[in-house]
Amino acid sequence: MFFFKFFSILIFFVLIFGCTNLNQNGDEEVINMSNNVNNNLDDFKKVKIGDNISVNYTGRLLSGEIFDSSIGRQPLSFVAGAGQMIKGFDEAVIGMKIGETKEITLSPEQAYGEIDDSKIITFEKNSFNNFEELKVGLIVKTESDLEGIIMEKNDNNAIINFNHKLAGKTLVFEISLVSINQENL
Repeated sequence: MFFFKFFSILIFFVLIFGCTNLNQNGDEEVINMSNNVNNNLDDFKKVKIGDNISVNYTGRLLSGEIFDSSIGRQPLSFVAGAGQMIKGFDEAVIGMKIGETKEITLSPEQAYGEIDDSKIITFEKNSFNNFEELKVGLIVKTESDLEGIIMEKNDNNAIINFNHKLAGKTLVFEISLVSINQENL
C-alpha cells in the first residue's frame, strides 16, 4: 500500500512539474513536451479539399515576366479543390501549411489549356458597327461578355482570338499560404 501511495505521489509531481533529464554535466534539464505536441498538431493544419483558404501569389511566364500578383493587394481567397482556380494551382495548395511558400511550374494543360484553333474566328466587316476603329491588339467583347483580341485586320474582315491570353503558356507561380478556415464560404 505504501508503494502505491509513493508511486501515485511521484506521478503527480512529474505531471505537475514536468519531466527532467540529466544533461552531460549532470545538471537537470526540463524536457519540453509541448513542442512535440505542437508539431504533431501542426500536421492537422494542412490545407484539405473544401477548406476556405487565403494565399498570396505571384504568377510569371518562363521569361520571368510577371503577369499577375496579389502582393500589395488583399490575399486571394477561395475554396481549395472546388475548381475555382486553374487545375494546377488548385492541386498545389492541398497539403500546404500556414506560412509555407512553394514555387510551382504549370504546363498549359494544368493552367489555361493549349491554344484552341476553333476559338480563333474570322468576322466579316459588316459584323461590326465600328469596323474602321478596330486595331490589331485591341480587346473586344461579345454581347455574351466573351473577350477576344484582334490578331489581324484587313479591309474586309478581322480575325479575333477568343482563347485565354495565357493559353498555350507554361506558368510559374510562387504561392504563400496565409490562412486556413475549415468552414466553407
